[in-house]
Amino acid sequence: MSANGSPSGQQPTATYDSAFLKACRREAVPHTPVWFMRQAGRSLPEYRKVREGVPMLESCMRPELVTEITLQPVRRHHVDAAIYFSDIVVPLKAIGIDLDIKPGVGPVVEQPVRTRADLARLRDLTPEDVSYVTAAIGMLTRELGATPLIGFAGAPFTLASYLVEGGPSRTYENAKAMMYGDPELWADLLDRLADITAGFLKVQIEAGASAVQLFDSWAGALAPADYRKSVMPASVKVFEAVAGYGVPRIHFGVGTGELLGLMGEAGADVVGADWRVPLDEAARRVGPGKAIQGNLDPTVLFTDKDTVEAQAGEVLKAAAGLEGHVFNLGHGVMPNTDPDALTRLVDYVHTATAR
Repeated sequence: MSANGSPSGQQPTATYDSAFLKACRREAVPHTPVWFMRQAGRSLPEYRKVREGVPMLESCMRPELVTEITLQPVRRHHVDAAIYFSDIVVPLKAIGIDLDIKPGVGPVVEQPVRTRADLARLRDLTPEDVSYVTAAIGMLTRELGATPLIGFAGAPFTLASYLVEGGPSRTYENAKAMMYGDPELWADLLDRLADITAGFLKVQIEAGASAVQLFDSWAGALAPADYRKSVMPASVKVFEAVAGYGVPRIHFGVGTGELLGLMGEAGADVVGADWRVPLDEAARRVGPGKAIQGNLDPTVLFTDKDTVEAQAGEVLKAAAGLEGHVFNLGHGVMPNTDPDALTRLVDYVHTATAR
């Protein structure tokens, strides 16, 4: 049986007929479903309160805290899906990579991966490594009821970028130098990361996640030919590893307008577009048979209500002819966003698209 209710004739779960999962399956929906990347986070005062004094990685490993943080935006905004609160480097930390998330910087790796010998540090991930994930998702699905929970992981390229660079980068010079200069080592690194990522997603699905999103946050730094040759095989491996569960698979990256077709080809059921490409054009690039997610510019939320609604209306207009559309921002909610603006936006989309 699949986690979101199996087409094989077994009894569907409570989330199966939700607007979010219907849109992912490109079925008729009662309204366009809405969720936001980074909907659980620093824009919410209740989040800042429960996270006070708790380091980011520690907060990802405390099931009660993860449950509370994941539920906060569902309670406040009435979004159509929750997304599991975690970080893309959690599976790397879980297998013993020495890293930390430094405030104002991001993930920092103590010993970057630069040589073949370094690959030995990347062992397989087991469910026991992330038992707190299984515990948290069990708690969450009981609380969420008919609201789907989205599991997620960082894609192999984005994880490799952090590992090779040792932290965030604007140029990815070390990662790209490995990709171009030692393609065999690069391919082996991404293949290893694909196994780790697939293992992390499997834990989430088996615990009860109704869908999964693969974040290839930095794939927009790549030319299409490099993506196809040096990155796409690892993403394909991840998507194929979880295909048998029957849950929708979402693929998203920033600045990936030139890669949208390839990202869909990698195996996603839903392709997320950032704000740089209108959704009708994004759908044309992705091709038929996929739902589209997106794509309001997150900065629009810093304007007045009328402007937000006008801009959201343009997104909905561009999506009007699509088989399946999940409304989202073109990237994550920014920390200084007024939470009330998000609540009003959800209400606007629900009302404007009620069928």
